[in-house]
Amino acid sequence: MSLIEHGSVRPVTAVGWTSNTGTCPKGFTLISITEDGAAANFTRSFAIKSGYYLCYSRELTSGMVVSDIQLISDKEAIPHGYSYIEEHLEPKASVWKKKRACMLVVPMGSVDTAVLDIKVTAKSKMMLQHYTCLGDIHGYVLWCRKGHFSSPMPKAKPRSVSLDIRRLSLEQPSAPLPLQPSRPNHPMAPNKLSHRRHSFKKQDNLDKPADGSIQGITALDGVPFSLSPNFDGQANGTALQLNSQLHNIRIKSLQDIENEYNYTFATETAAKTTRPSVATGGAQTAQ
Repeated sequence: MSLIEHGSVRPVTAVGWTSNTGTCPKGFTLISITEDGAAANFTRSFAIKSGYYLCYSRELTSGMVVSDIQLISDKEAIPHGYSYIEEHLEPKASVWKKKRACMLVVPMGSVDTAVLDIKVTAKSKMMLQHYTCLGDIHGYVLWCRKGHFSSPMPKAKPRSVSLDIRRLSLEQPSAPLPLQPSRPNHPMAPNKLSHRRHSFKKQDNLDKPADGSIQGITALDGVPFSLSPNFDGQANGTALQLNSQLHNIRIKSLQDIENEYNYTFATETAAKTTRPSVATGGAQTAQ
């Protein structure tokens, strides 16, 4: 099985005319011999020996492929999306305009099949297997083969590595030890610690992660805490006295408060109603 039948051949990306190997672009393949052994020199007439050759390229740098090729006469309009094949000729050379070749160039990712190969024969009766006959042009017959093509594999760009990076060891550095919460150097005496601080330490240990990471450390870690002896019942032995005082506190209801502190303001009301009025008889007598 050939590479074309296996689908591992690169597609044709450009087609053109060229005067000779000197004008043939780099990366193009010049067809100088037909499949039946004749010279593939396209000339406008038998009297003119110099002509031009057909060439094609499989360079994938442009990202475009040739999906179809057609031969049209000078009286036909070029199909939509098609363009005439390229011309890489000498300054005074020209292509015969009576019949021209045009191609359809599309992005590589938009199609699954494209033109894989181009061949030329000198005899119209010769048949090429698996190839499509495009027609005769300037006394030759043009053939092309279409099929699935292989997309190129992307190449990784080389990167420059400095000498300092090359000297680095491949061994991974040891992981840093997790931060431990600080603790006071001189622990407080057991009788100085309150029960409340003891419950805080238990809750703090429950909130810390199992791996001892820094997330479990709080701002109170490492700060010594103790109650004043005036408020520590166990330190001064006044726990029983405080408890008895708490039991003697009477909680009053709303009715008790109203009965004890109720005031009707009766005295102020009586003084307002019995205020003496100003007598006017003395003023009249003076007159």
